[in-house]
Amino acid sequence: MNLQKLYLAYKDASGISTDTRNIQPGNMFFALKGPSFNANEFAATALKNGASVAVIDDEEYLPNKKDDSYILVDDALTALQRLANHHRKQLNIPILAITGTNGKTTTKELLNAVLSTKFKTYATKGNLNNHIGVPLTLLTMGKKVELGIVEMGANKVGDIAELCAIAEPTHGLITNIGKAHLEGFGGFDGVLRAKTEMYHYLIENNGKIFVNSTNPILMNMVKRMKDPFLYPQSLDNYHTYFVSADPFVKFKTANGNVCETKMLGGYNFENIATALAVGNFFGVEEERAVEAVCNYTPSNMRSQLVEKRSNLIVLDAYNANPTSMEGAIKTFGAMTGKKHKMVILGDMYELGEQSEEEHEKLGQLVKEYHFDKVCFAGELTKAALKQAPDALYFPDPFSLRNWLKDMALEDYLILIKGSRGMKMETLVDFI
Repeated sequence: MNLQKLYLAYKDASGISTDTRNIQPGNMFFALKGPSFNANEFAATALKNGASVAVIDDEEYLPNKKDDSYILVDDALTALQRLANHHRKQLNIPILAITGTNGKTTTKELLNAVLSTKFKTYATKGNLNNHIGVPLTLLTMGKKVELGIVEMGANKVGDIAELCAIAEPTHGLITNIGKAHLEGFGGFDGVLRAKTEMYHYLIENNGKIFVNSTNPILMNMVKRMKDPFLYPQSLDNYHTYFVSADPFVKFKTANGNVCETKMLGGYNFENIATALAVGNFFGVEEERAVEAVCNYTPSNMRSQLVEKRSNLIVLDAYNANPTSMEGAIKTFGAMTGKKHKMVILGDMYELGEQSEEEHEKLGQLVKEYHFDKVCFAGELTKAALKQAPDALYFPDPFSLRNWLKDMALEDYLILIKGSRGMKMETLVDFI
């Protein structure tokens, strides 16, 4: 692979694209392959739509070897990753990596809000946190960026190690380790091994590690670390107090700054404390950091509040696993302000052999709160009926729509949550 040729083409390009539908003039197009597609077939279309060059890995789609608008490589994905790593080496800036079972994206957004008060930052957009998304994130960082924030997701052991090798983070943190993607990891022990790959990378490369000292699983590894930055307890490097979550999180810093946020649920205090602690390490003035956190409003279906007539909906439909589902239901159970309360819960995917057991536990948890109405949607949530037989069951969100429309709910507090593939957010329009 001629990496220098790739990098020269990258520097002349207006950006990177892997989708001909989103090509912008001057983009560098990478023809990636998937289980059901081969983007080499669309290289000519990409060039026709304005791409400056097409990186392909199938000689069959190369019109002739003298055509400079094509770059032939052995593997387009590997080329993208190596290009991103090469570019990262030129940046010479701190790269803060984030992984964890829950709270990655919220923590990333809070960190970006806090750190951008002092630095020119660039953070992962949306959910571009995998073996394709991380390279694209790095390649979007220009010369003016002073600090990069990179979210890293994993579906199996080895993913985080691979992403760290590409992004070469100088700083990093794990939000928490819980039950998600159990099928791909082979159980909780696999999740633990996968997530802590970030710690191993930072330890081996003298990186700075931020650790939530209230998390016993994470603290288990502290003895292997050199000078970790601990938070948020009184004897840690940075201290802040949890005051309440009724329902919005309220906190107080060691310096006496008090803030009631726009974020629901006590579980979000960990995300807030992380952002404040990292901001403190990087020299952000505390008052500016607190202000940034106070002004942050959740969106993108992450504990997002939506008003519909006299109803208030907690839309938490971006994703779901047993850990996040339990946190959301407990937070919702403590909320007040409406005459009635209702939960609409969808399938939790990728739990493997533990799927039926975890969905049955979901039914038990819901039953403990005596909500006015409980609706389960999806094939997997059928197992929850064993513990909550009085709940209403629908095989999919679509079949739930007409029922919601006919009910014409009024004065309800409603929680909607399920895995991304369930598209539970589509129900909002029918309430």
